[in-house]
Amino acid sequence: MQYISTRDQKHKFSFEDILLKGLADDGGLFIPEYIPELDENLIIELLSKDYKNITFEIVKLFAGDTFEVTKLSQMIDESYSNFRDRRVTPLKIIDDRISILELHHGPTLAFKDLAMQLLSRMIEDVLDRNKKRASIICATSGDTGGAAVSAFANKNNIDLYVLFPQNRISEVQRRFMTTNTASNVHVISIDGTFDDCQNIVKALFKDKKLSDSVQLTAVNSINWARIMIQIMYYFSAFSQLNDKSSKINFIVPTGNFGDIFAGYIAKKMGLNINQLVVATNKNNILEECFKSGDYAISGVIPTISPSMDIQISSNFERLLFDLVGRKSKIVCEKMSDLANHNRFKLDNNQLTQFRASFGAGSLDDSETLDIIRKVYLEYDEVIDPHTAVAMGIQFKNKYTQSVILSTAHPAKFPETVDKAIGKYPEIPIANVNIYEQEERIISKNNKLNEIKEYILNNYRK
Repeated sequence: MQYISTRDQKHKFSFEDILLKGLADDGGLFIPEYIPELDENLIIELLSKDYKNITFEIVKLFAGDTFEVTKLSQMIDESYSNFRDRRVTPLKIIDDRISILELHHGPTLAFKDLAMQLLSRMIEDVLDRNKKRASIICATSGDTGGAAVSAFANKNNIDLYVLFPQNRISEVQRRFMTTNTASNVHVISIDGTFDDCQNIVKALFKDKKLSDSVQLTAVNSINWARIMIQIMYYFSAFSQLNDKSSKINFIVPTGNFGDIFAGYIAKKMGLNINQLVVATNKNNILEECFKSGDYAISGVIPTISPSMDIQISSNFERLLFDLVGRKSKIVCEKMSDLANHNRFKLDNNQLTQFRASFGAGSLDDSETLDIIRKVYLEYDEVIDPHTAVAMGIQFKNKYTQSVILSTAHPAKFPETVDKAIGKYPEIPIANVNIYEQEERIISKNNKLNEIKEYILNNYRK
């Protein structure tokens, strides 16, 4: 399997190359040269396996011989052995239409753990074999940072830098990052939005001199390996259904379009997915694009579902690459329009293709609170605000046979849940002490040069 950039198909890269680079030098995102299509018998065989074995088979498809087979199996086993449910991503039946896929049983109570635990071991293995070290850079709208800190803390050959928007994530999300005492972890608050953090990360990668000098590597979902690992739980959901032949809708809370794009890849591989429904909040740029074809950036609005407080959905570029017939020149033109004019437009053909596989909807904060309350009273389930957005879109549209992706544990948003149902959700026992621990935060202005200088000053050769 070789990889290309969404903005240049002339150059080919191995999985090992893109694992460590994260972002292409031309600013594009890496994508497989082709998506492997699985025949029906192979899919049936995959769906008979447990989560770890599904992961093993799919990683082999996309990573080839990057990892020795025994080592890959060991990394997968280690990655998911500390999850609180042996199924890793348990599927909970709510009624005859709705199931919830719980993705929050990892160490930091969010779906990001599923990719980050394995990604950290993959990067460490490649670095060890090549006797190299790396500087990991990561922007977070809440959950990615905590998952990255948990996964990369105390790695001898890695320094981790996490950028988060000051006062725009929940206290629990923040504390999962800032209470870690590992010397290789640097948690930096930025006076700005998640989009500002993400723009700094992309600019650092475009600085070739800096990127090469500190061996910069990305672990946001701009890194293809994150998308690859997230494909697994769509297969896992089907493996737990009684009727594996039905077409299933997946309703996905998403801001950066990575989680739902993994579902799109699973569908292209042959999984029997009907629609992938974008669920978002007032920052509904993806819904507006779905309705009109116009992708237009406006200001980020703070909400009670902060992980979706995003306007620049980076992974949409990967879908765009498909929508324009995998023509890099057109992708470059649209990304230039976005950079220079804060918008681009899908033509009628591209919009028709978008709508063929996707749906979209959004909820405001008041509606989100109402759904948390409704689900608690009618189903005796406590859900977080992001899951509530997805559930609310299901209730509005009455999709048949839907799987709701529950991307975070309600304990990560205790004040919001308490406001909705009058009780604080219990935090899993292994994490109760985060409120008692001292926080370590480096505060910086929303200035590229400040972050660049900090990384250079702290790089360990």
